[in-house]
Amino acid sequence: MRDYEREHQDTAERKYAYDFDHILRKFMMQSFGPLLPQGKALELGCYQGEFTQLLTAHYADLTVVEAAAELVEFTRNRVGPGVRFINSTFETAELTEKYDAIFLVHTLEHLDDPAAVLSKVNSWLSERGRLFLAVPNANAPSRQIAVKMGLIPFNSAVTAGEKQHGHRKTYTFDTLERDALDGGLSIVSRGGVFFKALANYQFDRLLGTDIISQGYLEGCYQLGMQYPELCASIYLVCAKGR
Repeated sequence: MRDYEREHQDTAERKYAYDFDHILRKFMMQSFGPLLPQGKALELGCYQGEFTQLLTAHYADLTVVEAAAELVEFTRNRVGPGVRFINSTFETAELTEKYDAIFLVHTLEHLDDPAAVLSKVNSWLSERGRLFLAVPNANAPSRQIAVKMGLIPFNSAVTAGEKQHGHRKTYTFDTLERDALDGGLSIVSRGGVFFKALANYQFDRLLGTDIISQGYLEGCYQLGMQYPELCASIYLVCAKGR
């Protein structure tokens, strides 16, 4: 049995979230911004609510489904009473409403049966709805460098530290698209967020120095638009399948 209250805890070997992740979420929302539909929104998995807080700037009607009760409480305190929370796994959640925007961000890689969950998500989309599906990228340069250094065996490997944090899969565009199609979804567009040559912990060490400037971060974001397959995260925007 999975312990969702433990999987988000930092370990001695690996943090669950880095300062770099905070930066990445803001750039991710910048990428999604022009594509966001109006209406009701659903976030699947919230961690400590940073992305939830970004979503509240766009959606007055927002529901969050999260399996860890501790994270539900933390995020509720962060965003206030305007957001509805459902403490449930996605697999057991029974939602009767339809949503115009659904966000599954850096969460699909944690699921035991991604296609089955995506099939449920497909049923939760409104006719004009869009799913924003983002995952860490197995082919990010930082990860490819780690393979060449002998730190991980191959690009899409799930490391021991990632397993402790509930990771089940490390995605590339082809495997992400396969799971989306197996879930019955229709792929509208795809892209990448932030060209990434350094590991998260390396970014964290440099962010407090003059080596990593805001201009450098913006440059990596712009370069990622040219080379989505070399980004920190890859994403699909999906419509309801027919």
